[in-house]
Amino acid sequence: MVTIPWWFVRYGFPALALAVATAVVVLARPALQGGGDVTRPAPAASKQQPKARTRSAKATVYSVRSGDTLASIAGKFGTTVDRLAELNPGVDPTALRVGQPLRVN
Repeated sequence: MVTIPWWFVRYGFPALALAVATAVVVLARPALQGGGDVTRPAPAASKQQPKARTRSAKATVYSVRSGDTLASIAGKFGTTVDRLAELNPGVDPTALRVGQPLRVN
């Protein structure tokens, strides 16, 4: 009959269980996240040249802050009040609300 020392039962089994659980998580996590082969190395970072900055066609939206007016917002973005009014039809320039989204370009 094999006798297992009390200290191994007290400390060894929990440590062994923790080591096995950690190994399972470390090995299974990439497969669960990527759904792929865990033996495949990670792709190398590409060394592409940075793209030249071009003006984005995406609209910029500004959230109105306390004390803002169309004139102050126009000044911040280098545009005019008329352009802001054109970009935001239906917005009452005398009744701006804090948090109201305004298109600025």
